[in-house]
Amino acid sequence: CLDNACVESFFSHFKCELVYLSNFNSEQELIQAIEEYIHFYNHERSQKRLNRCSPVKYRLTTVA
Repeated sequence: CLDNACVESFFSHFKCELVYLSNFNSEQELIQAIEEYIHFYNHERSQKRLNRCSPVKYRLTTVA
């Protein structure tokens, strides 16, 4: 079943790149880190399957 492939990939990266490498002292720190990671993942992190572009950049270049 490939329905959750994209979500599974995101959470795998999320856990390896943020959760396992960090210690959070408060709920607010955790929330801020999650928000920053989601922004990083969507706007800055290049992905091989998207021709080394971030998801937002890839979407903008394919629409234009």
